[in-house]
Amino acid sequence: MAVRHHLIRTSPQSVWTVLEDGTRYAEWVVGTSSSKPVHGHWPQLGSAIGFEVRLGPLSLTNETVVRRCVPGEALELEAKAGPLGTARIAIELRPWGDHCLVIVDEHPLKGAGGTVHNAAVEALIQIRHRAMLARLAKICEADAAEAERHRPLGQVVSPAPDEGGARG
Repeated sequence: MAVRHHLIRTSPQSVWTVLEDGTRYAEWVVGTSSSKPVHGHWPQLGSAIGFEVRLGPLSLTNETVVRRCVPGEALELEAKAGPLGTARIAIELRPWGDHCLVIVDEHPLKGAGGTVHNAAVEALIQIRHRAMLARLAKICEADAAEAERHRPLGQVVSPAPDEGGARG
């Protein structure tokens, strides 16, 4: 299993805001050139977003389906990749002080991806996850900085009890 983590310097709620927007999937998922909701209300259980992967003149369109969702905490997806099969991608958000520890766990479920899964494929997934989590962090931190710029002067913001931060 390819498991990777990344500390994002913003609240878990800020990270969740990006994850729950199915139109932004292509901004942070490496290899995806576009995304859009195709059925249901993302990220409710069973909802799906369509995505496109481009390799030069070739393109592959498929979908990712929500298999488990705990708002603000966990999102488990089944990514379909045509003849390559499907993969389970679990994204967990943990408060870490005032920040968010994001843990991604991916492994093949069905199809050719599971048949050829080995240490070399695992290494490629790790490289992809490193880039994906770096993209997600950049987006979340930029969104949080933009929100901070628009916050009225003098307004004090403290994390809600369920949004991380120091606990008493």
